[in-house]
Amino acid sequence: TLKAKLDKDFTKYVILGACNPPLAFRALSAVPEVGLLLPCNVTVYEEAGSGNTIVSAMDPEAMVELTGRRELAPVAQEARTKLLAALEALP
Repeated sequence: TLKAKLDKDFTKYVILGACNPPLAFRALSAVPEVGLLLPCNVTVYEEAGSGNTIVSAMDPEAMVELTGRRELAPVAQEARTKLLAALEALP
């Protein structure tokens, strides 16, 4: 997209949509405004100079911290557990 729209070269970089619809529904049902903070993206990119692949994701518990809405805590904890399991399964 950066190349196509801006004619700019950039390192190999992908943003993956990793939203879990049941968890997203629970979070949005509790606090509709939290849609802006749903931890639905995972980034995968090649580290400049090393050739290493970096995989990053936002901690879902940040939703609770940023909003101060404790009712999101169970959803955030479940999402964090699932996300960590997926990240730990990477080679």
